[in-house]
Amino acid sequence: MSNPPPSPPAPTEAGAPPAAPAGEAAHRAAFSPLYRQIKGLILQSLDRGEWKPGEAIPSELELASRFKVSQGTVRKAIDELAADNILLRRQGKGTFVATHHEEGVRFRFMRLAPDEGDPVQSDSHFLECRRLRAPSEVARVLELRPGDAVVQIRRILSFTGVPAVVEELWLPGALFRGLTAERLAGYKGPMYGLFESEFGVRMIRADEKIRAVAASEQDAAWLGVAPGTPLLQVDRVAFTYGDRPVEMRRGLCLTTRHHYRNSLN
Repeated sequence: MSNPPPSPPAPTEAGAPPAAPAGEAAHRAAFSPLYRQIKGLILQSLDRGEWKPGEAIPSELELASRFKVSQGTVRKAIDELAADNILLRRQGKGTFVATHHEEGVRFRFMRLAPDEGDPVQSDSHFLECRRLRAPSEVARVLELRPGDAVVQIRRILSFTGVPAVVEELWLPGALFRGLTAERLAGYKGPMYGLFESEFGVRMIRADEKIRAVAASEQDAAWLGVAPGTPLLQVDRVAFTYGDRPVEMRRGLCLTTRHHYRNSLN
């Protein structure tokens, strides 16, 4: 079994920063608790691909030895990562890197829920998938240079055969080389699962803005409603490790039979 790649210098158990001149008081004020530092080191390993989605990570005892901290400190870091749906604890088996193919994670980013019954997997009808130069707003949001290559996708999501969402997605072209309409149409799982398994890009969090809009003629035709019908517009920016934006998405949602669900903790 090969040795793990070298890790950044581990913090001390006391959690105190090294001695610094008075001019570094701001740095000291921003110092994070020890378990948060361990959480950051684990995230760095995940970002490097040391542990792939679906794979087990080392035990708490092994990580404590690796980072030279207590097992309790590691446990607290893992607890936060599990709460963030980045890691997944399995009773009696260990801790695994969560994957978008997991049933418990599949609906994490799908916030549209039926008014009655449990959420169901949507069916996708892809209208368009093309590569082009990034418009200025897309480049700004995805932190690209103006004119960099991006992939634009348009699709309709249906639940039990009824169209409910019109979506437009923008992705960095450099990360999604080889993504075509044919490849999308041939894939039957969740889209984030495809991004994870085929392109090595894992979405770990997203920011969303929501507002009410009126359906345009084209969107109304796709959704089978009258122009001007109220829709819920959801603008999302999804991030991978290191808080890097890797997707800009706009969804226009018909809420006749569905609602947007959220949990506030």
